Amino acid sequence: MASVTLKNVSKAYGDVLISKNVDLEINEGEFVVFVGPSGCGKSTLLRCIAGLEDITSGDLYIGDERMNDVEPSKRGVGMVFQSYALYPHLNLYDNMSFGLKLAKADKAEIDRRVEHAAEILQLGHLLERQPKALSGGQRQRVAIGRTLVSQPNVFLLDEPLSNLDAALRVNMRSQITKLQRQLGCTMIYVTHDQVEAMTMADKIVVLDAGYVAQVGKPLELYHYPDNRFVAGFIGSPKMNFISVFIEEVEAERVKVQLSDGDSFWIPVDGTTVIKGDRMSMGIRPEHLVAEEDGDAKVEGEVMIVEKLGNETQVYLNLESADADVIYRQPDTLDVEVGERIKIGIPAHRCHLFHSDGKACRRLYQEAGV
Repeated sequence: MASVTLKNVSKAYGDVLISKNVDLEINEGEFVVFVGPSGCGKSTLLRCIAGLEDITSGDLYIGDERMNDVEPSKRGVGMVFQSYALYPHLNLYDNMSFGLKLAKADKAEIDRRVEHAAEILQLGHLLERQPKALSGGQRQRVAIGRTLVSQPNVFLLDEPLSNLDAALRVNMRSQITKLQRQLGCTMIYVTHDQVEAMTMADKIVVLDAGYVAQVGKPLELYHYPDNRFVAGFIGSPKMNFISVFIEEVEAERVKVQLSDGDSFWIPVDGTTVIKGDRMSMGIRPEHLVAEEDGDAKVEGEVMIVEKLGNETQVYLNLESADADVIYRQPDTLDVEVGERIKIGIPAHRCHLFHSDGKACRRLYQEAGV
């Protein structure tokens, strides 16, 4: 195991800057997930750590050693790519042992490592098979096993589940999490899927256009986003945003007015808020409540109803919202497209954002955070 430290790391291709002044500390044995939309620089940052891309500026440390000019093979990292990249003519044993054979490792040591990795990944009964005889999940486990036998100090995984179907992704997600806990290794995992990030990570790094938007534990990012980008990216369905007018301001609460005239106090840091401004209020679909249970209410026309069995998601058209407001209720809800319904807003669940996207610090203490 080893820690990974990035100090003001940037990566550019010509005049195009991809990763921008990244400062990050990853502790030994930590499971860290890089998450963000396509093109935000997460895979590029991972490849810089692996040594597959040169760092334009800044410093990279693995453990206490500066790695900027160290060859990839000598960095003590192992990388699992989005593509399985297995040799089709070799069986599982030969695929997993290929790197060790190139390094001229002892035959007994190769056998020991491959058998150990196969046992962990539940592949022991498949070692004589070729990749074509395996399922997608089994092939992905072989790719992980090939990295595992090299015994790296740091595991790097670049969207390893993106080629799998939905059910298999859920299964492999839990298997990778169990593997990391069992090995106690330092693991950096790249994905665009925020559900994977929330369910797997000890710590999430949210990237936005090459910058680090926020770093924190999953529930910290969910309940206390630093900015509107993180608030909108973390959570599924994403957070609702509604334009509000600032009526009154105090140090530890702000009174907002909705477009229909409803006013209520939100428990947020008001020291940076100016009376008379317009701001963006955020609330998650699952935090909206029945009309009578809210501190305020909004009314809108039902545009879409998604009945999923365990829950119902209702899309409402509100003039003051950036997009349809999504109301998420457990179980089933008897509502049809074209109806007008009212839903409640609990003040303690609300977020408030400035025009530049920066969040006002929430003062309500969420359980378990």
